[in-house]
Amino acid sequence: MAAKKSSDTRFAKPKPLSTHGPARIIAMCNQKGGVGKTTTAINMSAALVEYGRKVLLVDYDPQGALSAGLGIIAHDDLTIYDLMLDSNIDPKTAIKHTAIAGLDVIPANIELSAAEMKLVNEFSRENILARILKRVSADYDLIVIDCQPSLGLLTVNALTAAHGVIIPLASEFFALRGVAILEDIVKKVQETTNQTLVLDGVLATMFDPRTLHSREVLDRLRDHFGDKLFKSVINRTVKFPDATVAAEPITSFASDSEAAEAYRTVARELVARGYAP
Repeated sequence: MAAKKSSDTRFAKPKPLSTHGPARIIAMCNQKGGVGKTTTAINMSAALVEYGRKVLLVDYDPQGALSAGLGIIAHDDLTIYDLMLDSNIDPKTAIKHTAIAGLDVIPANIELSAAEMKLVNEFSRENILARILKRVSADYDLIVIDCQPSLGLLTVNALTAAHGVIIPLASEFFALRGVAILEDIVKKVQETTNQTLVLDGVLATMFDPRTLHSREVLDRLRDHFGDKLFKSVINRTVKFPDATVAAEPITSFASDSEAAEAYRTVARELVARGYAP
């Protein structure tokens, strides 16, 4: 999973920020699992931190993969689920600092799987996450929500809270199925609960430049999404699962690798596109 080295992915290094906040909120979303969504949330955010940005990651998946991927095992700690159920809890008390200075996490665990049932009768239930993140937005430049692989109430909450959505897509034909459904959900959220939501872009992941299959999928993505397809491409590599086992972002686990540079390229492109400060 490293970016192809070409002139169209050499985005300028972002300039330092003199102040921080309020945060722009991005929902990392795809109803299909195993497409590199959590990997992208962690490593794109870690790369932005290298460029002097302050980033809050919100684990919004009951599997808690993002939390675990950064060495946070939330058993008895406050999680995003607690914040959703009790508006009296200060969201800052649930924030965990990672080993990467400037990269923080609101963790999740399996309890989050009960959220949709618990909140089904709540007033303005689609806006619960937005209200939580509003209370911490001033402390960060970017908030990245790692959504669960589904299109239920949690995902609608994430899209309602977000300014933009990034769709990571594995470079295989099977991953293309269901994208139209996700696009339709984004459109419905734009029409109802969040009129300012934009599609920041689609990121091709798990690309294998040696195979015709991957190259054909990338061509289809370009045809369908046009400029909304990130020029940065994430190649398939064993470095990412190794970094997950080590509970580190690739940018610290294998700092000089092509895989780490791939996500630095994504971070630079995100800033260049105006979707990160």
